[in-house]
Amino acid sequence: MELKPGYRQTEVGVIPKDWDVSSVGEKGQVVAGKALAVNAPGKQRPYLRTKNVFDGHIDIEDVLSMPMTDEQFAQFQLRHGDVLLNEGQSLELVGRCSIYKGEYPESCAIQNALLRFRANTGTSAVFASHLFRHCQQTGIFAKIALQTTSVAHLGSSRFANLKLAWPTENEQRLIAAALDELDALLSSLDAAITKKTSLKQAAMQELLTGKRRLPGFVGEWEVKRLGDVFLIMAGKSKSAFIVASGDHLIVDMGSVSTQGRLIASKQTNYQGDFLQVGDLIMPKDDIGGGGIIGKVAYVDDKSKYVLGDHVYCLRAIVGDSRFLVHVINSFPINRDLRKKVIGSAQLGLGRQSVINQEIPFPPQAEQAAIASLLSEIDAEIISLEKQLKKVSNLKQGMMQQLLSGRIRLQ
Repeated sequence: MELKPGYRQTEVGVIPKDWDVSSVGEKGQVVAGKALAVNAPGKQRPYLRTKNVFDGHIDIEDVLSMPMTDEQFAQFQLRHGDVLLNEGQSLELVGRCSIYKGEYPESCAIQNALLRFRANTGTSAVFASHLFRHCQQTGIFAKIALQTTSVAHLGSSRFANLKLAWPTENEQRLIAAALDELDALLSSLDAAITKKTSLKQAAMQELLTGKRRLPGFVGEWEVKRLGDVFLIMAGKSKSAFIVASGDHLIVDMGSVSTQGRLIASKQTNYQGDFLQVGDLIMPKDDIGGGGIIGKVAYVDDKSKYVLGDHVYCLRAIVGDSRFLVHVINSFPINRDLRKKVIGSAQLGLGRQSVINQEIPFPPQAEQAAIASLLSEIDAEIISLEKQLKKVSNLKQGMMQQLLSGRIRLQ
């Protein structure tokens, strides 16, 4: 294939002519942390470990300490701008990394489950952190890692010897600045989602229990059993009717998220057992232990979904389904349902337990008003999540283009 002007073929692929191919160890110092030794000599010193290093951020909520001599602490101590990578992790997460920006309020070191990259003069540490995050996300680290049982080890020498394409120092800084801007936007969106979610939780605690009443509503609430509010039906297996491309989606155990949203993906052309708008879907079995038993998801599209197995369909006889989904997913009700789960290897929630579960039941007009308020907050959260996904996809595309030199920043 003919190369574009200004590009050359290298051992790591086609790159701009003014970029170089160098090992990680040529661009900075690679050091593995100190092995854990609780009875070793020295003073107690704080250290970071894999639990503290995530993709693009450092978490200091749980920092441990171990004894180190002054010489050891000087060897493994962190500086602002060091890039930290998970040396030992699952294969898909090995090499997960972030740049250290002095998050911990005092001097600290690293344990040997982490690797530290300290950039040489002429190398941008921020660029290196983005480059290494890209290597982790695209499986480059997984390819060189050594896997033992369930843990994969990146290895300080394998990491230091890894050949990568490096732009000029000026272009490194430009690329790092562009990706940092997107990271800042992602962080702000994530913070907004967290804030809105907390607002919704607070509103649910007050409105779904009657502690706070919306204007214009007075009077006592009833308490009803789910069996008095819903027709409760168990689905049957549709595994034999799964197709590569179909007109409908099968709703089964894996179709409800831990947030109580419908996430069906199995396609079918099965004509029957259609769900109705307003039906609630409740997983009754939890083979994988994902914590979804007792959660419910709202069906918002007629004739698109087909009822599958391992779930109950709750079809309202009375009440507002939009309100009822919030009530069932609220902490006290979901907790009560999970207490009724039986089994060990495979957890299960019996139909009679669902029927007998009691819930608060305000007048229908008040149900509708509460549901509208909570649905507005949900819509805002979903909108923010869509923005977050869009920006995340944009960043991934930009990383691919910028870190390969296909798009240049001069």
